[in-house]
Amino acid sequence: MNGPLRLLDHLLEATMPHLVAAPIVVPMLTAALMLLLDEGHRRIKAALSVVSGLAGLLIALALLRWVNAPDTGSGPGSIGVYLPGNWRAPFGIMLVADRLSTMMVALTGVVAFAASIYSTSRWDRAGVHFHPLLQLQLMGINGAFLTGDLFNLFVFFEVMLAASYGLLLHGSGRLRVRAGLHYIAVNLAASSLFLIGAAMLYGVTGTLNMADLGLRIAQLAPGDRGLVHAGAAILATAFFAKAGAWPLNFWLVPSYSAAVSPVGAVFALLTKLGVYTILRLWTVLFAPDTGASAQFGQHVLVATGLLTLTLGSLGIVGTQRLSNLAGFCVLISAGTLLAAVGLGQPAVWAGALYYLLSSTLAASALFLLIDMVERWRNEGLSIAPHESAGNAPFLGDDLQPLAGLNLDDDAQALYGRAIPAGVAFLGLAFLGCTLLLTGLPPLSGFVGKFAMLSGLLAARDPMPEGWAFMALLIGSGFLTLIALSRTGIRHFWTQPRTAIPSLPALEVLPVAALLAACLALTLGAEPVMQHASATAQALRHPQVYRDAVLGARQVAGPPRKGALP
Repeated sequence: MNGPLRLLDHLLEATMPHLVAAPIVVPMLTAALMLLLDEGHRRIKAALSVVSGLAGLLIALALLRWVNAPDTGSGPGSIGVYLPGNWRAPFGIMLVADRLSTMMVALTGVVAFAASIYSTSRWDRAGVHFHPLLQLQLMGINGAFLTGDLFNLFVFFEVMLAASYGLLLHGSGRLRVRAGLHYIAVNLAASSLFLIGAAMLYGVTGTLNMADLGLRIAQLAPGDRGLVHAGAAILATAFFAKAGAWPLNFWLVPSYSAAVSPVGAVFALLTKLGVYTILRLWTVLFAPDTGASAQFGQHVLVATGLLTLTLGSLGIVGTQRLSNLAGFCVLISAGTLLAAVGLGQPAVWAGALYYLLSSTLAASALFLLIDMVERWRNEGLSIAPHESAGNAPFLGDDLQPLAGLNLDDDAQALYGRAIPAGVAFLGLAFLGCTLLLTGLPPLSGFVGKFAMLSGLLAARDPMPEGWAFMALLIGSGFLTLIALSRTGIRHFWTQPRTAIPSLPALEVLPVAALLAACLALTLGAEPVMQHASATAQALRHPQVYRDAVLGARQVAGPPRKGALP
């Protein structure tokens, strides 16, 4: 068994420079191929989308394995740097695959693969160009995770946002148009702030390469630090808007709840992209070795996260709409992660990275699950004529049909009655999402929250805000439990006169796969936490990242014809 794995590692080492670009190139080429096909070839487009999602997932897992392989590159935590234009840093653009970026690309691959399968059931037929837009969005998300400079980060952000505008409006309708206008307005404003902040940083430092920015900020004259801090603050405002941080998150819940379910599942990644960008830039630009700029904006970051966490917790317990639950769960997750990042403790960061994986997978599953539950509720308002007492789809002729049961007055009739498979799946899946999102044992949501609390308690010099974070983390789980339990009781225990749900396999399998991924996180908590801990330590000491990026060498090309020897 070790032989094939070792051969795979050597193969990855040989192809790594080009494999880094594959998560961007594969969806881009797939989208281009789809645009050559007209709308009469929906099945072909759907098949291409699923195949592309599977290929992206396998590539992401290969990259993740490479950065953790013990005998490739420079050892565990190897960093792959790809120079698309073959120009050295800081002059050329580059893609960087390290522990953090490959973990996020792998997470994107899992969610995107599940969403692409789910969409083939019905939602890709609600409008035109669904699958090309989905592929372009994945191209932008993966590019933003892998890029090593601010200019390309802006480019990939705009590619992602342009595709998300079309995806949010997919299916049309007044609600989606209104939410889409708010979404577009906020993100255009955030993009303008992005450009202003990046321009200010470039004007002072003369570079946009992330690794080079950290070195130049450490060498700044005292008179220039104010401009750099102002530019970084403007840049952070743009990323706060994209992460759904308070007070720039008023658009998030209406927009995410208006989107069709597979789009909402992918949108759960967008706030994590904002959090990722803040974590990456803050740890590289304002690392402990950057002098007077070290840890700039730390208290603001923690306060913003705590306020976002508070607002999301109050919102989820106050909402009565099933479609809003997943959006508020995304807000709670974003606030938790922002506050954890601001606390500046590697042990807390490790737990936060683990929690990021679990909460994103669970929120994406909840988006898909809500669609099935709402469709069941809407279709089950009345019993179809063929589901009469004589044709009721139950086990045993002596049992009364469900259409005539009153669960409160005739509970005795429920004894011995089999729960329909569709209802059982929806109920168990909703229970799983509840356990994951509230952080109850024994699933991965609990492991992530417990790791953050443990890291906070073990810190030698904790921030005063840490106690507020601890209280809000526990309190948000309690309020989320109340909200989700109330919703579950209303939809599964007190459901009157509903039809048995018909669940296509193309919808059941993606939800089951996302929940199974959370279960795999739980069972494999030790290696995942080891990866998260190593990632947190690398973020705390970014010199290895800088050396890898700035030390990347150009590839020698063939000698030009007629050139001097």
